[in-house]
Amino acid sequence: MVKFFTKDSSDKAGDYNLSHIDLINHRGQIIDLKFIVIEMNIYESIYKNAVTGSIVITDAKNQIGRLEIQGLERIAFKLATPGITEAEDLLDASVETGEPFHVYKITDRKQVNQGLLVYTLHFASREFMRNLRTKVSRAYSGRLDLAVQKILQDEDLIDTRKRLKYEKTGNKSKIVVPNLRPFDAIQMIADKAIPANSEAGAGFFFYQTVKGFHFRSWESMVSNQGKTVRMPKQKFYYMPLKHKDEAVENKIEHDYKSVQSYRFINNFHDVAANTALGTYAHKVISYDFFNKSFVSPEYNYHEQYQDTKHTDFSNSTKDNNKHPVAGGPVDYDNEKNISEYPESRVSLQGTTQFLHNEDTGARYGLDVEQDGVIDGQRISQRNQILYGTTLKLVIKGQSYLEPGDLIEFALRPVDADRVDIEQDGRYGGQYVITKIRHQIADEQYTMVLECCKDSIVNPAFAGTPEYKASKRKGDLEDIYDSGSNIYNRHN
Repeated sequence: MVKFFTKDSSDKAGDYNLSHIDLINHRGQIIDLKFIVIEMNIYESIYKNAVTGSIVITDAKNQIGRLEIQGLERIAFKLATPGITEAEDLLDASVETGEPFHVYKITDRKQVNQGLLVYTLHFASREFMRNLRTKVSRAYSGRLDLAVQKILQDEDLIDTRKRLKYEKTGNKSKIVVPNLRPFDAIQMIADKAIPANSEAGAGFFFYQTVKGFHFRSWESMVSNQGKTVRMPKQKFYYMPLKHKDEAVENKIEHDYKSVQSYRFINNFHDVAANTALGTYAHKVISYDFFNKSFVSPEYNYHEQYQDTKHTDFSNSTKDNNKHPVAGGPVDYDNEKNISEYPESRVSLQGTTQFLHNEDTGARYGLDVEQDGVIDGQRISQRNQILYGTTLKLVIKGQSYLEPGDLIEFALRPVDADRVDIEQDGRYGGQYVITKIRHQIADEQYTMVLECCKDSIVNPAFAGTPEYKASKRKGDLEDIYDSGSNIYNRHN
């Protein structure tokens, strides 16, 4: 059963402050779930436009029947790590200072014994429900981030009261939204956006955390304005049993930085999938509707890798060689590397400088010959994030962490004879948090982090391997005319 505390400081890592969990039904009646909740989960992700969650309840008084729960209820609570006082570091869904979540379904209802029901209430943010009930059918002109602000704050659409942390876009355009849900419209805009304060990079992420909305580029997560190093928000360690800290000055702080367990969901780039998806090489045919002409630029992963910022960014020339897949030969010809096959993926893109008879004013509209280059770069960068190294960590609950934060994972190599090495050069280093699951059960607050990286700590330099396989062509045999053919020998 979930415990309820209000502490000024942590007695141990994993403590939490949770004063109440109230269920408010469609009539305005309030019931305190304090003694019947056995588990609470909250989910947030840079790939999701809204926050969702669930509460597992043991019900011995048929509250579900007496309250006539039907999917129009609200859940109110306030959760924080003890000692946290800043409003933006809390998970505030209270009626007084925050915004309650909306219940939208009940699942897994079962009768455990004669007088006890168990079921799960699923809830989501208010904006999640508003998105399902409204549509956008209008045009937006100007800077793309301003269009996002208008959609989110429009009283007839999302009508959010939450904080929006946005990054200015470097391009302006006229966007026509053809009767889409608001979040789909914003995602369409995010795909066309490029950062104003970064020299490279394309495509934004639009997502919601318990602290508000974010509209930002990948570069903003791994660097400051694409130029200077961004410091990790937290550093985590995984200490094998043979490695022990002899002098731990602050055990609670030490435990907050310690990883309970970890596993790699994907610990190597799926070369086959990434090849087909255009991560390494991509030809984008751009057709200019105004000039009736086309160009077909080619994206090359190894040549253009340094144009964008990556997780192990250190503002050094070595960053150019921190790609997880080396640029060595990959075929019998012993010449081409994996980035020199642009036919791996071919895309067609329509573009024009004069959309709706107006000069649209920036990249993705001004220099139309660069549109294909930027689109290839955007697709490759997103694939590197989605299909790169993905790590899952289980840690003690720290309510100030959120998706989009940069962390460092100090992972030692598992080699028995290399105990003196502090960092695994491939799988250690910096990661961006992409998903968080906040879990409250009994007296423990834990977080499951899903993190990703699109680079490696130590630079990878291509060698010059010599393939020994024979290059002799196979024989051609007509199965009916060849006297030496196997079919003729057995007939």
